[in-house]
Amino acid sequence: MQILDGLLIVLMTICLFTDLKSRKIYNHVLLPSLLLALIFQFFTNGWIGLTSSLLGLVVGFAILLIPYMMRGMGAGDVKLMAVIGAIQGPVFILTTAVYMAIIGGVVALLLILFRLVKSKQWLALFYRNSLMTYGMKLTVVRNHSSSQTLPYGVAIVGGALCTMISQGVIRL
Repeated sequence: MQILDGLLIVLMTICLFTDLKSRKIYNHVLLPSLLLALIFQFFTNGWIGLTSSLLGLVVGFAILLIPYMMRGMGAGDVKLMAVIGAIQGPVFILTTAVYMAIIGGVVALLLILFRLVKSKQWLALFYRNSLMTYGMKLTVVRNHSSSQTLPYGVAIVGGALCTMISQGVIRL
């Protein structure tokens, strides 16, 4: 395991904990990680390393920018993706995005199903043909109170871990 892999694991551990606990990913965790990644990439790989790191930063940021602008997630999630991209580069962050989308979809589906069962709306769905005829509004996803939002840092960290496993960085 390389130094940047260790930095990524520490960053993801802290961000996962804070996102689950308070639904926040803090700048005072992200910014030092970003600076360390840029400095380390430059001093170990020169301009090519710095360019790769900056490209990963831009790609990571761009992946979640539109969902953020549509109020689908918080700024901390966008910045976490950007910093992960800066640490590991553009190929890593693109692979992470695929795993993140799968994990995020599964977690969101489970959250919706859990809330349907908890609110007993599933009984109404059982007697209707579809969600559209029932007219169900997915307020469980759109409500932005901290108890109703999906801590998307879980999906981001899960996606990055899956990428690390698939690349052989972490062995099970």
